[in-house]
Amino acid sequence: MQHFDSDYMEGAHPVILQRLLETNMEKTPGYGTDIYCERAEKKILEACGCPEGKVYFMVGGTQVNSTVIGALLKSYEGVVAADTGHISVHEAGAVEATGHKVLTVPGVQGKLLPETLKTYMETYYGDENHEHMVWPGMVYISHPTEYGTLYTKDELEKLHQICGEYHMPLFLDGARLGYGLMADGTDVTLRDVARNCDVFYIGGTKVGALFGEAVVLPKSGWIPHFFTSIKQHGALLAKGRILGIQFDSLFTDNLYFEISRHAIDMAMKLKKGLLERGYTLYMDTVTNQQFVLLDNSQLEALAGQVSCGFWEKRPDGRTVVRFATSWATREEDVDELLEILGQVSRDV
Repeated sequence: MQHFDSDYMEGAHPVILQRLLETNMEKTPGYGTDIYCERAEKKILEACGCPEGKVYFMVGGTQVNSTVIGALLKSYEGVVAADTGHISVHEAGAVEATGHKVLTVPGVQGKLLPETLKTYMETYYGDENHEHMVWPGMVYISHPTEYGTLYTKDELEKLHQICGEYHMPLFLDGARLGYGLMADGTDVTLRDVARNCDVFYIGGTKVGALFGEAVVLPKSGWIPHFFTSIKQHGALLAKGRILGIQFDSLFTDNLYFEISRHAIDMAMKLKKGLLERGYTLYMDTVTNQQFVLLDNSQLEALAGQVSCGFWEKRPDGRTVVRFATSWATREEDVDELLEILGQVSRDV
């Protein structure tokens, strides 16, 4: 059985495991106040180009999203997101559980486009009854999106500008940020993200770590008492040094970017093989997520041989599935997957 369900199926990069083993019996302060978290924070802020910022290490993406959004919004405010946004469809109402509504707007290939946001805000404030409605208090995007698509630098800058006009923070979900930054043709760098987002996070769970995310505030103190909010939401790890060691390792010698690029190389090999074998891509993506349209006979033929992610059912009866590569994907696994897919294509 070949597994291409997601990008967090393996454990952790061997460098991280070795560092955890080497430091296992050390005694360090808790809650991220140790030397390893301090070292990781310094490296991350240097990579982001915002040495005056602050980094908080948290345990997972859903915890980050609900904590950041809960900390930023007033009781009468909601968060604007694309209708396919992760917080809207794949987090079991975690944001709503904090008492805040996710205000969805139509996305284009997973993206919240600047013109869509601008129209939404003009329509909201143009409504004479808007005082009776949930106020849009911040904007959420992810890079890459749920469909593996990427924002351009121009789109990111325009979203930031619109958010500034309406005094709304822009929050970027970077659970797969490494894969977005290392994709072919992108013009968005980590420093561009830091310049245009009020808060964002660098994903570790999906990019080489056992678990954990690094939340970056380009301006330190921008969210008052954020440490307290993290603890209140159950997202603070007592043995914080476990997170610090992981991110210290990932941001040493460009490891985070090198392993992210490996996932892209494997995804592009897979993409090329899919097209050569006559498969139809649901949309063209340059990241580690590849979406394919399969009919029922193809799905049945793959059962028991390949495990991939269900995404959506189309009106014509076909199913969109996702094949995800990761930092740990082996080339021989891609070769075997393509061999299976080729046989299915010939037989069905």
